This record gives sequence, structure tokens and C-alpha cells, in this order.
Amino acid sequence: MKGYSTIGGYLDHFPFSKGLSDWVNRHNFYSTQEAQQTLANRIQGEKLNPFAIPFEKDSKERRRKVKELYYRLPARPLVKFITMYIFKLGFLDGAAGLCYSALIAFYELLIVLKTAELEQAPQPRI
Repeated sequence: MKGYSTIGGYLDHFPFSKGLSDWVNRHNFYSTQEAQQTLANRIQGEKLNPFAIPFEKDSKERRRKVKELYYRLPARPLVKFITMYIFKLGFLDGAAGLCYSALIAFYELLIVLKTAELEQAPQPRI
């Protein structure tokens, strides 16, 4: 494909190389973007029918609907923590796995809270 190149090996990713403060700052920014995008999707999107998602022809639209369904899960931060710590075996990493799972759950909580805050904000009249 034109414009793409391949890497002849593995790429190591060090998300905490600049420290915890940098990670928190970046994820604070990311959570704001996620909340804004979630609200925009809800405003322009139609009613979500979870049973129709598997039959969606367009893969991008199916992915958007699955993400929206995920974003409507009750207790999503807790679900994310359990997924990361138990199902993705974060507990095998000891304290680091516990901390990382908690940070990812905190990131999900930020998205939930910021989305709710945006939904509660008065809408500008056109």
C-alpha cells in the first residue's frame, strides 16, 4: 500500500516513560476527547438496538454501535477493572498490575463523568 511502511521487528511501548503525572495528564486530555465524541455520537445517532448490531453490514458503523453499547454499560469503570485485573491476568503482575488496572478504570470513570457533565450542560440555542 502506498504511504505505509512496515517495521521489521517488535515495537516497544513505554507509556510511563515520562512518569505517572504525564500519563495522568494525557489521559485527562484523552477522556475529554472521548466524552465529547461520545456526546456527538449520541446527538447525531439513531436509537441503539443491541440485537441488530451483529447484522450491521458496514464494519465502521458496527464498531461505532458496539462502542456506544459499551459506553452505556452500568458500572463501566468497575467492569473495566475486573476485565483488566482478572480476565487479562493483571493480577499476575502483582502491584504493578493492580495499579495499572486501577488507572485504566479511573480513565473510564473520567469519561463517564465528563460525558455526564457535558449532557447536563445547557445547550446553546441556534
